[in-house]
Amino acid sequence: MATLLDQLKEMTVVVADTGDIQAIEKFTPRDATTNPSLITAAAQMPQYQGIVDDTLKAARETLGADAPASEVVSLAFDRLAVSFGLKILDIVPGRVSTEVDARLSFDTEATIAKGRDLIAQYEAAGVSRERILIKIAATWEGVMAAKVLEEEGIHTNLTLVFGLHQAVACGENGIQLISPFVGRILDWYKKDTGRDSYEPAEDPGVVSVTHIYNYFKKFGLETEVMGASFRNVGEITELAGVDLLTISPALLDELHSTEGDLPRKLNVEDAKASDVERIDMTEETFKAMHAADRMATEKLQEGIDGFAKALETLEELLANRLAELES
Repeated sequence: MATLLDQLKEMTVVVADTGDIQAIEKFTPRDATTNPSLITAAAQMPQYQGIVDDTLKAARETLGADAPASEVVSLAFDRLAVSFGLKILDIVPGRVSTEVDARLSFDTEATIAKGRDLIAQYEAAGVSRERILIKIAATWEGVMAAKVLEEEGIHTNLTLVFGLHQAVACGENGIQLISPFVGRILDWYKKDTGRDSYEPAEDPGVVSVTHIYNYFKKFGLETEVMGASFRNVGEITELAGVDLLTISPALLDELHSTEGDLPRKLNVEDAKASDVERIDMTEETFKAMHAADRMATEKLQEGIDGFAKALETLEELLANRLAELES
């Protein structure tokens, strides 16, 4: 009998949610996603010290021997995610998601500029922009930045999606892909209700992604839906059939080592027959729905804060490593 992973790949695009290049090589996903936390973790692994060192050395060479260490670290910081992305693209046949600095999440113009810069780095390395997704937090400002980038042919992945309002705003503004965070939604509901667990079909994160998928397919929105941030295999199998799933190496390994029948749970026909109602999404509607959704409000800000903290850790790591290299 086929493994759950093999069956899942037949109905859903499987994406590796990691900066660990060895894990990507093991599970052969089509695409890969990274975020500041994953890049920071990978940058601390001994096997990737060479990527960090090469990025720091290239930044020093670009700026010159007299440039302050702080400027070298800043340039290396801007380039490191692309350095990992380039390595990943040597393995996966599809796309890699590279994230804009989370500290820019409420600044539309700065996000646009950073997205353009990331694409320029990839194109300078000979990589087509069709293989890159610029990852942006799904604030209203982030959605507006992504809309501009999409109009320029720079495709985006709107992340930290917790509410239907975020998803609909993305769908109606031509965003390439969204990442609803299944496990983090579950975390919030478990804490809020005091429950220890939910059955997969009742999991609030699974319910949220199912609703988003049905909405998009019913109303013909072309934005890809990629479930993310999973806590267990049950959440993944309950979403079999969704456009994409980005999965951590630990859960990929569990799917790879488990055999059994995997039925399709989501499909376009059922979505078109669903009773979801269309929302007229404006900035006013978005902000009103966001304010009324305590879970989405708390988890979006928490996610942005967590990524910002990871970036600060990465900056410190790079500064320490540069000092070691140049001592």
